[in-house]
Amino acid sequence: MVMKIKEVANIAGISVRALHHYDQIGLLSPTNTTEAGYRLYTDDDLELLQQILFFREIGFPLKKIKEIIYSPSFDRQEALELHQKMLVEKRRRLDQMIATVEKTIQHMKGDIPMSNKEKFEGFDFSENPYEQEARERWGDQAVDESNAKLANMSKEEQSDLSKSMNAIYTKLAALRHDPPHSEEAQTAIQEWYVFLNKMGSYSLDAFKGLGQMYVADERFTKNIDQFGKGLAKFMCEAMAIYADTHKKQD
Repeated sequence: MVMKIKEVANIAGISVRALHHYDQIGLLSPTNTTEAGYRLYTDDDLELLQQILFFREIGFPLKKIKEIIYSPSFDRQEALELHQKMLVEKRRRLDQMIATVEKTIQHMKGDIPMSNKEKFEGFDFSENPYEQEARERWGDQAVDESNAKLANMSKEEQSDLSKSMNAIYTKLAALRHDPPHSEEAQTAIQEWYVFLNKMGSYSLDAFKGLGQMYVADERFTKNIDQFGKGLAKFMCEAMAIYADTHKKQD
């Protein structure tokens, strides 16, 4: 059985553009094409696509996925078993996050006490839950670099990274009632820009776009505003000012 690219995109839940990209970089080239140049995918192609998407789900960059799946030593069953273990761990983290949300709701109602430590149980910034959206907006480079650096870090280094991130959020939260163009706000937002660029390669436009996503996507807003209501909006405005100001200086 063969399928056209649009059919494959629909069944796999990804975009036609992504499949074109996979073909262009040699990650997944369809077995057959028609005389008119239309891509035709076989069942074997779909199995390979499933494997690619499993690797994507757990955060591997495309370049690394290509190296892995085309290696002579690649064992698909072994890889699937590893995927299963990692996804089970991801589910465990989500269950913990759900439990934290439920406790927070009870705490807000006055039914139970909740310590500051308990409020952040389940958060893990070593993974980016919006990776696909970031890739679609700005391409793979910054995200792939971030993933590669995270993959080479020890658990202790990842923990230190998370603490640094939280410290910047906390500092910005304390400034969120100040004008976003103030010197203090711009100094703090520069720390955030520098921090992000330690993990990847974020241009000023990407930095500004990320800030816009903080308010456009309620998941970002809720996550960030846990450090202080209105923080996402403040960061969005401060990031836009920072980007525009420094683009003029370049």
